[in-house]
This record gives sequence, structure tokens and C-alpha cells, in this order.
Amino acid sequence: VQLQASGGGLVQAGGSLRLSCAASGRTFRNNGMGWFRQAPGKEREFVAGINWNGRSTYYADSVKGRFTISRDNAKDTVYLQMNSLKPEDTAVYYCAASRLAYSSSYSSDYRVWGQGTLVTVSS
Repeated sequence: VQLQASGGGLVQAGGSLRLSCAASGRTFRNNGMGWFRQAPGKEREFVAGINWNGRSTYYADSVKGRFTISRDNAKDTVYLQMNSLKPEDTAVYYCAASRLAYSSSYSSDYRVWGQGTLVTVSS
């Protein structure tokens, strides 16, 4: 059972990236999904979450209006579209599958984690 995150890279401030998180080994179509990030020297923090059917989404205040989470259950993939990136968005981004049908901002509610993808935003 794996979650494979991809799409990270180096981008200038104001630019965009789209992260993908693909499931393998089992489906997470009935689970809420989330994106978290961890910057150097900081705690892992919640970024965005989406419920099992994609009809409800949640965002950290720091990314509202700039990031969009979505999912394609036919492909067992979750996306994070990141626009207007700022240097403070630099972090390793992790996708995770919730033990619930709905997402949560609490990392303890997530039971399967991807390996992380590095996003670096230069000023």
C-alpha cells in the first residue's frame, strides 16, 4: 500500500506547481485525503484536505485562495494546485490518506503517508 507524491521542484515566487499523489496497492476512494508540509526546522502542518467524494475541501489559512485540492477517484489520484507561490511555501509536501471518509487537519487522523516531494520557492 503506497502513496506516491510527485510534481515538486524549484519555482520562482509567484509561480505555480501542481502536485500529484497516486495510490497503489489499494484504493483510497472511500477515504478523505490530505496534503501536509514540513519546512526545515518546523513542525509538519496541514495544508489542505478533501473528503471522499471531492465535494468538501478544507485549507489552512496560509494557503486559502492560492492552493486548490482536488481528486480523481477513477485514477486514485489527488492533486494540489499551487498558485502565487511564496518563499514561505518552501517545504517537503506529503500526501496522506485519512482513516475517515472526511479529511481532517490532524495528522493523527491519517494512517497512510506518501514519501514527500520537495517544493522550493525562490524569491
